[in-house]
Amino acid sequence: MKTIALSAALALALGVAGAAMAQSQSNGALTEAQVRTRLQDQGYSHIDDLKFKHGMWHAEARSGNGKHVDLRIDPDSGKAYADEQKVSRLSKDDVRASLASAGYTDVHDVEFEDGMWRAKAENSAGKDVKLQIDPDTGKVVGTDD
Repeated sequence: MKTIALSAALALALGVAGAAMAQSQSNGALTEAQVRTRLQDQGYSHIDDLKFKHGMWHAEARSGNGKHVDLRIDPDSGKAYADEQKVSRLSKDDVRASLASAGYTDVHDVEFEDGMWRAKAENSAGKDVKLQIDPDTGKVVGTDD
């Protein structure tokens, strides 16, 4: 009887874990545990308030030099964007061109703020979206529909 109960509990646990892993893999987004690991790999410590909102992970942490920073994290790669970043390799025109080549139209309100480019646009389905854009590559890393 104990063997049956243990087997049932193990099957349930594996099923739940498998469903969570399939969900994470199906949408490409990293799990909270994976994001914590990626942040530690990038030199961040004391990671607090890790939450997924507005299409990205957000956290508070300490950088390698001990400074307190607010982070936005790419949900697919785990790349962290600190609010302390003051420069971008891209200009507004570069960001507009990158968004246009990605299929966005009516791009407006393009601003560099807290270490990331932000813009508003219409996606390929004609829906208005708010975008967060990598300051080095122009890749859209977060959307808020």
